[in-house]
Amino acid sequence: MVRAQFKCVAAFAVCAAIGSAQPAAAQEALVTYKSLSPEIALDLARATLEDCRKRGFQVAVAVVDRFGQTQVMIRDRFAGPHTPATAAGKGWTAVSFRTNTSDLVGISQPGMPQAGLRDLPGAVILGGGVRVEAGGITVGAVGVSGAPGGDADDACAKAGIAAVQDKLDF
Repeated sequence: MVRAQFKCVAAFAVCAAIGSAQPAAAQEALVTYKSLSPEIALDLARATLEDCRKRGFQVAVAVVDRFGQTQVMIRDRFAGPHTPATAAGKGWTAVSFRTNTSDLVGISQPGMPQAGLRDLPGAVILGGGVRVEAGGITVGAVGVSGAPGGDADDACAKAGIAAVQDKLDF
C-alpha cells in the first residue's frame, strides 16, 4: 500500500514538473518576425514599376516576403511573357541566399566554387533581385525583369525600395 502511494506521488511530481516545463518550452519554440504588409508590398511594386517606366523600360515587378512567397506581381503591358516568372525567381533567390542577385552573378560563374548555385531549382542568378531590409533585418525582396540588363533591373528595384524606405524604418 505504501509503495502504491509512493508511486502515485512520484508520478504526480513528474507530471507536475512536465506540465510546468511546457509553457517555457512552448515559448522557446515560438519566434516572432517582421514582415512586409500587403500595402507596403504594393507601394514598393508600384514605385519600382514607375521608376522603370521613367527609364523607358517595360518590366514585371515581383515583391516577395521574407520566405520567398510572392506578395505582389505587376507586369507592364508590353513586358515579355517570361518576365513575371523571372522577376519572382529573382526575388526568391535574393531572400533565399540573403544576397542581392547581382552579387551572386560573379561568384557562380563556371569554374568558381559556387558555380553549383546556378543549377539549384528555382534559382535565378541574374541582376534584378534586391533584398528589402528594415532595421537591419531582411523582410523581403523585390525582383525586376525586362529592363535591358541586370544593372538596369537593379537600379529600378533600388529606386523602388528608396521610395518606401521611410515606411520600412522602425
